[in-house]
Amino acid sequence: MADYDVIVVGGGISGLMSAMTLSKHGKKVLVLEKHSYVGGNCNSYDVNGFQVDTGVHAITHLRVGPLRRLIDTYFDYTPMFLDHGAYHVRTPNGLSKIPSNLKEFATFDVLPKMDRLLLSQSITKAFTQSTLGSDLSNQSVYDYLPGGLSEDSLDFINAMCYSLSGKSMYETSVHRVLAGSGYMRDSVPEKFLEDEDIAKSYMALLANHLTVSQLKGHLSILSRLGNNDIGYSQAYPRKGLKAFLNAVLFSMNDSVQIKTSSRVTGINTTQGVVKEVVTPEGTYQADVVVFTGFAKDLPALTDNLPSSYIQDIGRIVQTHSMTIWLGLDTKLPEFDYTGSEVWFKRRAFWAMPISNYDKSLAPPGKQLVGFTFIVDESVPLVKDRKRMYNTILTALPGIEDHIDMTHYQYTIPEKAAVTINGYFADTRTPVTNLYLAGTDTDSRSMGITRAGYSVLGLLKVLREDHHIE
Repeated sequence: MADYDVIVVGGGISGLMSAMTLSKHGKKVLVLEKHSYVGGNCNSYDVNGFQVDTGVHAITHLRVGPLRRLIDTYFDYTPMFLDHGAYHVRTPNGLSKIPSNLKEFATFDVLPKMDRLLLSQSITKAFTQSTLGSDLSNQSVYDYLPGGLSEDSLDFINAMCYSLSGKSMYETSVHRVLAGSGYMRDSVPEKFLEDEDIAKSYMALLANHLTVSQLKGHLSILSRLGNNDIGYSQAYPRKGLKAFLNAVLFSMNDSVQIKTSSRVTGINTTQGVVKEVVTPEGTYQADVVVFTGFAKDLPALTDNLPSSYIQDIGRIVQTHSMTIWLGLDTKLPEFDYTGSEVWFKRRAFWAMPISNYDKSLAPPGKQLVGFTFIVDESVPLVKDRKRMYNTILTALPGIEDHIDMTHYQYTIPEKAAVTINGYFADTRTPVTNLYLAGTDTDSRSMGITRAGYSVLGLLKVLREDHHIE
């Protein structure tokens, strides 16, 4: 008889949400985590009185997305979410709100007027093609751009691609930018375009492709291009990321057992069916095993995987990031906002002053800001880290006079980056009753939200395979 109904390998947020939801389906679950702590990148900890998160996070799709579905169905405790606020771009002249619709883009004077016109036409074209069913997931942003754009515009677009996928505009798809930037979303009030000229332009673009009845069905979708709010349904958890982690842990049934400092060394099978999980301290048997580590690591743990499968998961692309947390000795006027910002000159970063959401994250009178960079793996990390730090000093002259704490975090923000030639693994593996979950099994959204999508995908497959009702 098996020791457990389900063994979950990996105690990151995907593994913990998998265990928690399965416990609500009456399953006896064992979670094995190689580190001495759980939560993975969904975590917070103290550094000299400042509570830093594991990377800079904004949680998306909270109104009707995967986390809302999981919270409403499975959570016993719900963290308090605070509105994310606006997305900004920082220039030497200060902050400007990043546009999320064509009306805002028309007055986005960070970029030259002619570039805005050309890019507006490209956005409209891409949105229309996507609405009509064209697959833009394999077309790079760079290849889709109009010619003649200024260096500033190219730098800005490149920075936005890095923030959405962890890769440059040469590797990021058009679909990723549309979906990740808020231009495409499903949870909005149905409202037709108020701007008559824009509405007419959409009508003209679509008239040759859709019947009248089809056109009516697309009008509410197309209206979002004129009325979107890029910060819609996005938030930051009060008390930091650990508040979300704690909500998952506190919502688990007693049928979940978590073992930390327990590294899995093997997943054994019998006649193509998963049998047991091996660790240095013992072997555990289960009817179902859910692997939430890096899918690329699976071949090292289990035998008899088809070579084609090993080759496919070997195509998973990863990105490395560095977050530099600065604890400031006072609240600076440069960070007098809630939300986040992008700096796109010389070296792109994404930054959030998280203590503006919750003053308890910093000592009294002080401020905590995180700056996340994509690591340049062509140079030594020590050299690249210095470049990152100098970028912050360039973007924010005088900030060095107020730095009270500096903390560096080197992470893989997601198990798979969304790139044109990248790969995402299926939830099912070639081994019967061995499943995958995590951010290398679902490409939708980012971070914790993507983890939520993967858990919902896991539950769907487990129902189909009659492991849960």
